[in-house]
Amino acid sequence: MSGLAERLGTRRWSATLRTWSLTRQFAVTGSAIMLFAMIVEGVFTAELISKNTIERNGATTALFMNSFLSPLAHHIAAGDVLPAEKQAELDQLLDKDDFEGRFPHLEIWKGDGLVAYSRSPELIGRRFEPPPGLVEALNGEVSARYTDLAAGEHVARGFTVRYLEIYAPIREQHTGRIVGVAEIHEITEPLEQRLWHLRLNSWLARISITALIMAGLFWIVYRGNGIIMAQKRQLGERVAEVERASRHNRILRNRIQHASSRASELNERFLRGLGADLHDGPAQLIGLAALKVEHVRLAGFAQTREMELQALDSLLADALHEIRDISKGLVLPEIEGLPLPEVVRRATRVHEKRTGTTVSLTCEDFPQSLSNAVKMCAYRFVQEGLNNAFRHAGGNDQAVSCKFENGALRLAVEDSGGVDRGRPADRGSGLGLAGLRERVESLGGTFRMSKASTGGTKIEMLLAAAGGDQYE
Repeated sequence: MSGLAERLGTRRWSATLRTWSLTRQFAVTGSAIMLFAMIVEGVFTAELISKNTIERNGATTALFMNSFLSPLAHHIAAGDVLPAEKQAELDQLLDKDDFEGRFPHLEIWKGDGLVAYSRSPELIGRRFEPPPGLVEALNGEVSARYTDLAAGEHVARGFTVRYLEIYAPIREQHTGRIVGVAEIHEITEPLEQRLWHLRLNSWLARISITALIMAGLFWIVYRGNGIIMAQKRQLGERVAEVERASRHNRILRNRIQHASSRASELNERFLRGLGADLHDGPAQLIGLAALKVEHVRLAGFAQTREMELQALDSLLADALHEIRDISKGLVLPEIEGLPLPEVVRRATRVHEKRTGTTVSLTCEDFPQSLSNAVKMCAYRFVQEGLNNAFRHAGGNDQAVSCKFENGALRLAVEDSGGVDRGRPADRGSGLGLAGLRERVESLGGTFRMSKASTGGTKIEMLLAAAGGDQYE
């Protein structure tokens, strides 16, 4: 159960962290790590400072004690205890207030744990377990440590206050041989105050440096997080834009596929209609003319032959006229190299000439060239739009307008409504509104039919005015 609880707690903490910003994550985790590192390093450094300070203090005290104990080295070496007169001299020296106030106790040890001198007379001549500091001093090192109140010599005197014990070797002046060890007890209050100030200054410096480092790192992370978030927003906007463009491209692709399918269907329908027109019109007339040829051949009189020839000529002329009428709607005028306003004007003039009606034309100049596919689409749009206006509205108030708006061509044909004439303006020339829609959408444009403000019908196409041969 405890393992499961730990895993659940870890997962919740990870989930919480993921909801935080990078700056907040760094502020929390970075502060915790820096605080832990500062505490560990501070404790280690404080111990090192304390140790070095105590050792330096012990070395200074040992040097001071050696100045008045070294003359007693030969007396210490001569016997187990210091002679009485030398003890009296030391007692007199150590009884001074300034000395006794700092160093209340002093012992001189022999190598085997024998006390040769002590400020406590009851210890002189007694043996105790050699303390660790004594062993180190006998090896020539100065040792400083706090009093072990459980040591035998301290128990014998009833010590309850911890002093700083400093062990210093006593050497003969000429040989340098260690003949004894001086153990001096120093009051710890001055040392503790000095250590407290050193630790305080060390911690203040450490906290200040850590705070500066943390502030600098936090500023860097904060600034980096701001840049990352800005780039993330930009990336999100670009991804959204790409998605929108992708959706739009899919819609256009579907439109183009549908338009291509419809264009093929309309083309087949147009070809069937064209075939029917040729079969029902010129082909019938030509077939009838072929029969008339046989009549001419069998005619017995010149007058009869002349009448048959005239009928044959009339049939062939009608067939030729039918073929020409059908061909007019199949062939576009030469528009390559013409600007769009001129293409629209040609389509308008052709319609006026064929129907005897008037068309109001408003067309702006275009700042860029258009592909032939766009110009052919515009021509057919105007042609079919005007044909429908003539067929269904009697050609009343026919109007054509073309504008260039935001990089796109907007072309419109409208009328004011009227009486249906019931016949096309030009036989075989119309593609129908469905064909126009497919043609416009196949180029990526939009086709719309609505009611005009004059009460008639308005058809409108909007097509990107791409330059060059983009659509070809």
